[in-house]
Amino acid sequence: MRGLFSTLFLLLVALMIVTTEAGKNKKDKGKGPKGASDCAEWRFGGCVPKNGDCGTGEREGTCNDQTKKLKCKVPCNWKKQFGADCKYKFSNWGECDTATGIKTRSGMLLKALYDVECQPTITVSKPCKIKSKPKGKKGKGKGN
Repeated sequence: MRGLFSTLFLLLVALMIVTTEAGKNKKDKGKGPKGASDCAEWRFGGCVPKNGDCGTGEREGTCNDQTKKLKCKVPCNWKKQFGADCKYKFSNWGECDTATGIKTRSGMLLKALYDVECQPTITVSKPCKIKSKPKGKKGKGKGN
């Protein structure tokens, strides 16, 4: 019985070692051979969408005589005007301007990814929601 327990224990340890090594190899798979890039100062351009003005695309990076391309994504919503590489902290929405029907808020730059040039503050706007008076329910009362 003691021999069986020892054998099972050794098999369990061997299995753990094999799965740990397999996990390490999977993480290193996309990085290429170690030491292949001696460059530390990569410069990346903006994300260029493959189709249209938003969606998936590529960003090209250069360092000395080396170039590489990374997959990226340009948002297809209101954020596409400043891109996905500029991260902002926004204030609350302001009051609705009744003359224009628009409300605005400003954002302060938190960080710029890939050393992209970003505006330190931006202002975004959206249409105000028009609150209409609640309509009476039709055909739901007992008097009909």
